[in-house]
Amino acid sequence: MRLLFGYNEEVAAFVASLIPGCENGFGNCKAIGVVDEEAAELVAGMVFHDWQPGPGLIQISSASTTPRWLTAEVRHKMFSYPFDEVGCQMVVLQVSAANERMVRIAKAFGFTPHFIERMRGRNEDGYVFTLTDDAWRNSKFTRKYHGQA
Repeated sequence: MRLLFGYNEEVAAFVASLIPGCENGFGNCKAIGVVDEEAAELVAGMVFHDWQPGPGLIQISSASTTPRWLTAEVRHKMFSYPFDEVGCQMVVLQVSAANERMVRIAKAFGFTPHFIERMRGRNEDGYVFTLTDDAWRNSKFTRKYHGQA
């Protein structure tokens, strides 16, 4: 897997096409793609949107066509971008409660879940997950990057 930079519109459109209810896209955003080098195709993307500089919040949306995309390098870049490059103090992630796999992943990454009834419509609940920079830097996924054993 190889990271793809500089194709914000294309990666954002790819991600939006894979997320139900995201037909209008993300507006002003930055995106990082993940290319499967063997297949020579875009297989995943991360979109950083709804940046709020005052409180230091940014929202992340991601989607993929394969579960193999989430390598250690991708995972590190996914959060080093908002926390280390942009200077965010919190990343926000919205997930359908029906997306059990993503709910498990978010919890494993250290996100704090906030359950909201009907968040995605009358018949679909959801979560707003939050991850602070402190929680990310102290997580099992980043200790080697931040000088911890």
